[in-house]
Amino acid sequence: MAFNFDQIIARENTHSVKFDGRQQYFGTTDVSPLWVADMDFAVPECVVQALQARIAHPVFGYSLYPESLYQSIIDWFQRRHQWEIKREWIVLAPGVVPSLFAAVQAFAQEGEGVIVQPPVYFPFFSAVTTNNRQLVNNPLREVKGRYEMDVDHLESCAKNGAKLLLLCTPHNPVGRVWTEPELQQVLQIARRYDLTILSDDIHCDLLFSGVKHTMLGRLAQPGDKIITAIAPNKSFNIPGLGLSALVIPDEQQCTAMKRAFEALHVGNYNPLSITAFEAAYRGGDAWLDALMAYLETTRDFAADFMAREIPRIRMIKPEATYLLWLDCRRLGLSDAALRDFFVKTCKVGMNPGTVFGEGGSGFMRMNIGTRKDVIVQALEAIRSACERMPI
Repeated sequence: MAFNFDQIIARENTHSVKFDGRQQYFGTTDVSPLWVADMDFAVPECVVQALQARIAHPVFGYSLYPESLYQSIIDWFQRRHQWEIKREWIVLAPGVVPSLFAAVQAFAQEGEGVIVQPPVYFPFFSAVTTNNRQLVNNPLREVKGRYEMDVDHLESCAKNGAKLLLLCTPHNPVGRVWTEPELQQVLQIARRYDLTILSDDIHCDLLFSGVKHTMLGRLAQPGDKIITAIAPNKSFNIPGLGLSALVIPDEQQCTAMKRAFEALHVGNYNPLSITAFEAAYRGGDAWLDALMAYLETTRDFAADFMAREIPRIRMIKPEATYLLWLDCRRLGLSDAALRDFFVKTCKVGMNPGTVFGEGGSGFMRMNIGTRKDVIVQALEAIRSACERMPI
């Protein structure tokens, strides 16, 4: 099947955060929006058709989660990740970010430690701090252009009494796909210190060629306290629909998460979310494979272009996701000046690295989930601006 990822789709005036939120976030609409982590591509036709069929029925009342929805999850992760999920392990949730907040409430008391691994997606921090838990940073280390976990420091964090690890895999924003040996080390630490792990695997399907993602939950043994957050939202560009799922083999932990959601009286029984979720997992394979081939072409172009034309900006080449982590420290600008440089001079709107916590200073995150020509134009603008800067 052929998919046109070069199709021009106007997103302005659709209440899009990425496009219609530019004025509020950047102070201008005159920037190419390469920030918020959604894509500018049309969703798979199987999703559109399923939604159209559902919309043809004119009543949108309170809805149940059908058994076919659970089966679509089981089938997808067996087919794509060789992970056998049991029906009773699945808890539907109103989104991955709400799941982070609920997990913090469920598995750490006020004042107790929750480990995060910066630079990391910023809701990981707020899930801890807004719930009055102690934020415990276990910073990633960059080794020869590739990020690694500081496993010894992670063990000391767990040994000092932290109750929960919020793990991002594949990692946003650095693009690492943790290997099975790395994950086994994390599991060994969790077992030694009775550590619960919430593994955010929302980017698990967005893999570049030659890379294998290992679901942490697939490695778990009876007694391990592993909660895996999954969703088709990033994979199929439907994050605005919100629905996600948690896979929780441990019965007590499953009960604890359900109680955390019940205490907040939150749920997502939107009939359109249910429809899109199931349709994506049932029929989206070919579209996803084509998407990743397209994104890989863009990623590789960006890597080659920066190395050749913008040597003062170093790209950390991602193994997964559609996000580039750009080391801009050689430009010699403060973080405030760096943001202004990209917005006012380059007219490119990206996420400042500082929002991702420790290790983010001097970095920017670029979203390449758009037409390749948009990325080409943005990189050419950055090159031109860098050439005008004093060395």
